[in-house]
Amino acid sequence: MEVTAVATQGGYGSSDWVTSYLLMFSDGGRNWKQYRREESIWGFPGNTNADSVVHYRLQPPFEARFLRFLPLTWNPKGRIGMRIEVYGCAYRSEMVHFDGKSSLLYTFNQKSMNPTKEVISLKFKTRENNGILLHREGPNGKHITLELVKGKLILFLNSGDANLPSPDALMLGSLLDDQHWHSVLIELLDTDVNFTVDTHTHHFRAKGESSYVDLDYKISFGGIPRHRKSVAFPHKNFHGCFENLCYNGVDIIDLSKKHKPQVLIMGNVSFSCSHPQTVPMTFLSSRSYLALPGTSGEDRVSAIFQFRTWNRAGLLLTSQFQHRSGAFILVLNDGKLKLSLSQPGHPVRDVTAGCPDNSSDPGCASPLNGFQGCLRLISIGDKAVDPISIQQGALGSYRDLQIDTCGLTDRCLPSYCEHGGECSQSWDTFSCNCAHTGYTGATCHSSVYEQSCEAHRHRGNSSGLYYIDSDGSGPLGPSLVYCNMTDTAWTSVQHNGSHLVSVKSSNGESPHPVFFKYTASMDQLQAIIDYVDHCQQKLTFHCKKSRLSTPHDGTPVSWWVGRTNETHTYWGGSLPDAQKCTCGLEGNCIDSQYYCNCDADRNEWTSNTVVLSHKKHLPVTQVVMRDTGRPHSEVAYTLGPLLCSGDNSFWNSASFNTETSYLHFPTFRGELSADVSFFFKTTAFSGVFVENLGITDFIRLELRAPAEVTFSFDVGNGPCEVTVQSPTPFNDNRWHHVRAERNVKEASLQVDQLPRETQTAPADGHARLQLNSQLFVGGTASRQRGFLGCIRSLRLNGLALDLEERATMTPGVEPGCPGHCSSYGHLCRNGGRCREKRRGIECDCTFSAYDGPFCENEISAYFGAGSSVIYDFQHYNDTFSKNSSSFVALFHEDLTLTGEMATLSFRTTGMPSLLLYVSSFYEEYLSVILAPNGSLQIRYKLNRHREPDVFNFGFKNLADGQLHQVKINREAAVVFVEVNQNARRQVILSSGTEFNAVKSLTLGTILGPPAADRDTQRAGALGFTGCLSAVRFGPAAPLKAALRPGGPARVTVRGHVAAASRCAEGAGPGAPAPEATRPLSGRSGSTDEGEPLVNANRSDSAVIGGVIAVVIFILLCITAIAVRIYQQRWLYEKNESNIPKTGDNAETALKSELNMQSTVSESQKEYFF
Repeated sequence: MEVTAVATQGGYGSSDWVTSYLLMFSDGGRNWKQYRREESIWGFPGNTNADSVVHYRLQPPFEARFLRFLPLTWNPKGRIGMRIEVYGCAYRSEMVHFDGKSSLLYTFNQKSMNPTKEVISLKFKTRENNGILLHREGPNGKHITLELVKGKLILFLNSGDANLPSPDALMLGSLLDDQHWHSVLIELLDTDVNFTVDTHTHHFRAKGESSYVDLDYKISFGGIPRHRKSVAFPHKNFHGCFENLCYNGVDIIDLSKKHKPQVLIMGNVSFSCSHPQTVPMTFLSSRSYLALPGTSGEDRVSAIFQFRTWNRAGLLLTSQFQHRSGAFILVLNDGKLKLSLSQPGHPVRDVTAGCPDNSSDPGCASPLNGFQGCLRLISIGDKAVDPISIQQGALGSYRDLQIDTCGLTDRCLPSYCEHGGECSQSWDTFSCNCAHTGYTGATCHSSVYEQSCEAHRHRGNSSGLYYIDSDGSGPLGPSLVYCNMTDTAWTSVQHNGSHLVSVKSSNGESPHPVFFKYTASMDQLQAIIDYVDHCQQKLTFHCKKSRLSTPHDGTPVSWWVGRTNETHTYWGGSLPDAQKCTCGLEGNCIDSQYYCNCDADRNEWTSNTVVLSHKKHLPVTQVVMRDTGRPHSEVAYTLGPLLCSGDNSFWNSASFNTETSYLHFPTFRGELSADVSFFFKTTAFSGVFVENLGITDFIRLELRAPAEVTFSFDVGNGPCEVTVQSPTPFNDNRWHHVRAERNVKEASLQVDQLPRETQTAPADGHARLQLNSQLFVGGTASRQRGFLGCIRSLRLNGLALDLEERATMTPGVEPGCPGHCSSYGHLCRNGGRCREKRRGIECDCTFSAYDGPFCENEISAYFGAGSSVIYDFQHYNDTFSKNSSSFVALFHEDLTLTGEMATLSFRTTGMPSLLLYVSSFYEEYLSVILAPNGSLQIRYKLNRHREPDVFNFGFKNLADGQLHQVKINREAAVVFVEVNQNARRQVILSSGTEFNAVKSLTLGTILGPPAADRDTQRAGALGFTGCLSAVRFGPAAPLKAALRPGGPARVTVRGHVAAASRCAEGAGPGAPAPEATRPLSGRSGSTDEGEPLVNANRSDSAVIGGVIAVVIFILLCITAIAVRIYQQRWLYEKNESNIPKTGDNAETALKSELNMQSTVSESQKEYFF
């Protein structure tokens, strides 16, 4: 019968009732199987008294002839007592038995076929683990085959397409050779396939365009007929029973029994399931054993049995020979069988199946526990062992043994490993291999990648290729993008058509459109676009006698297709209704009658560059140009990558101002896997971040104490808590990142970079988290223990919640949260200052020798022979100083430096060399030189009446062509020097403690003899040849002022000074890399826009183009040289004439500069220590 429900009740008028039990079923009474409820692997809760009835509807129902109720626990004040009622209905059964050599071949009527859908259903049972259940062929090798392979069902689908590398294979089920009935349902609809085994379904769309319904009108069951067997399927036929075999509603077994001509019976087929019943037994623990009598009177042992286990190791069999003349042990070691023989006085002899000779595999010699698994068909000698006799105590002895059932559980079916993780298991647990998936955790649930380029940027990452996972732990995988880190983070998604595409008709036929395929799928692109602030894509046209729309009525003859396959005819900006190019919107088209340059229809090349920024339509997937059929009509275009900026979910935040305020969202659905991540900052001592309740289940994240974050939940196994404790408090008003995850294996919690805390879930406990209340953010349902502070970037199972939108309509909660520099200010490096933005921060590199989004890009320059950069701290007026002695006195008395910091990096092979020279109006100076032997020398002269302090750092020769860094920090008479970040030294000055009236800073050659010692003069005359970078003296960054436009006009550049990308990337010692350097005075010339470069087919065009290119290159070189000479002369004249008109201006500027320098010096002193 089909069993649909069971009900239990205690003993009448007694204290006897069962509180929990197992339900077993069988169709033969000798091989039992446990019915497992999905939410509880341990069975059914029973009664709590003797009178009430506990009823359970079985989903799904099952068919059986025998039922067994096994009490597990009962009332401790009584005994076992059960009244049982079983609900069900009659079950019709048609069976057929195949002996491993037989099969049925069904030929169906072509007219009765459904041309679009096929349905095949059956039930089977077997004890063989291999065999073909059904097979159907078609032309060109097309076929469908259902095969049992190692106890699992595999549905092979071959479309017959020679271009596909291999047929599709769908695998479902496990341990299907257990002699229990298993149901199979196959539904085919063109290329869509639904494959169901028992309660597990696989939905699949097969490769290729060919329909699987288009096959021959014959299908075989139980095997493949001999005349149809091919090399691809040499496997054996099915050995076992089928039940209720139907094809499109036709009962195949009934037709066979009636010997209808549609069914051809091949081999020995019977219409009853006469398969012999075997009785398995289960070894439940490592302490289980079964002791059986051996063969008496013989000095040999013979044992035959079948075993099944998930464990890779365990003791299977051991026995001693007669008269203790020897023994043998059979073990399973690292998945391999190993037989060890021993005799008195002889070494142990090993006979191993699966281990090579002289194996070094440690698994072949490890200590083992007892066997856990199932055994069946045991024979000792020539006599089969009857398990029922063992169960009745008539044969042998045993412990922790379960007879007449195989209690092996496939914990990988269904697999709880997500995102393609591979599941493996032992007797009592499973594990997931997450390698190469991009995910991590016990079930491969959590993404290892950041959600966006914005998140990468605020980890301090520089521009480059990155994987991002926009939906986190959601179903979409990571995608590879280029992150361009500027003042904001730009996400660039490339496609396969970045080259110039030429469109030209041939023989009057319309050209085929080009389809653009991106490095991310459309679902991934939509997720990226949904979370960003802005997207755009540049499209550049080059057209000749080709229009975008017809002149008489404006009908579009060209268009582009967006993400949703919608056609768009607008060509500029984010206005979908305006059919205008960018020049039409700006009013600067070459012909004012038209809104696009191409519509002028000129017989020469014209161009349009449009920027599409309506992000709901992006990206562009196809461009169609139809007006190319006229003579001399031609179009070429280039489509740029999809560019998106920002991340509105990363900065989406809310401020909670009262303990009773909260935001509410729909119920969180995370039954088997749930992860919650967010940022918070607060000054409160405690508060609940997130809470969601069920009837008994719940999930909660809270700040329980200033230095303690707790993740608590209950899925039916009792409350569970995971806590992270910090050595420093979390309520420091800085952002802290929380990530909590709960799955069927474990619960974990991590805060910032603190160690991740975990707690293992019960192996066979409840697994589903069942919630039904609203999700509360920043508070609880009881309005107690609410959170005071800010919560940002809240995500649940990868889905971002819009806190700001909900906060605008909630009292006590405000959208947004200021104050990011306290948490992200450390990203501004090298003296950069953090500036607050509404969404994030930006780094102000004004007073840094570096630039870039985080002041990390070093500013480098290559100095040629005789070149120099002079940074003037003041433009001193000689005439005014001679006639105003009072000003000189004021200058000397008030404007002094008691300390400064200087940094620079260099790369050279020249020696001696002048690295840095700072002069004053009173013959005081600082010089940093490389001596003739390449050693570093620092000279301070802070009193013109004394000799300079000379410090010779006897390190190795630093003029070795390698990059070296120097830091100098002076505080009064104490100077700290650091070379290459590891060699540090402290020296004491004797010449003075104040640097008076700083005049200028020179890099490279000094023009004219300086008021300095001979070694400095000699080094200054030779100057510096090589690469200098990151030069800074107090707040002054001379290279930055010289190489970056818009800086203060107090820099003089002489000779050849060229910008370099980085000194460390130079081509050779003291020489610039040609591709990495740019002359300071050079300007790139403009080029005339002519015909676009497309693939040319004529050699004469290539020759002419080459000659033209050479001529243009020579003209450009001559122009650049002339411009350079003129600029050098103009710069020199401007520098000589750029002297202040009044002394007041000079005094004010000098005071401002030095006051700013003093402020930075104090902060740098703190940084140094």
